[in-house]
Amino acid sequence: MKKLIQIAERYIQTSDWKTFAVLKLCLLSLGIAMGMSVPETRRKRVFAGSIAVFVASYVPLIKKFFALCGESKEKKSL
Repeated sequence: MKKLIQIAERYIQTSDWKTFAVLKLCLLSLGIAMGMSVPETRRKRVFAGSIAVFVASYVPLIKKFFALCGESKEKKSL
């Protein structure tokens, strides 16, 4: 757990406002997908849109996170 917190702190330090904006969009779209209270006729469209935004914002965030994880492993092996 300690390693995860250290990586998260490094992630925050290397991030700018754009990264946090994408993170907020990611969480917003996930919240919409989970808590939809849309009429049955429009539910599929809203769900598909929110999932598309979630995936589009989640992939870059996780890619950066795993890159930082890889850097920390490389530093330990040196």
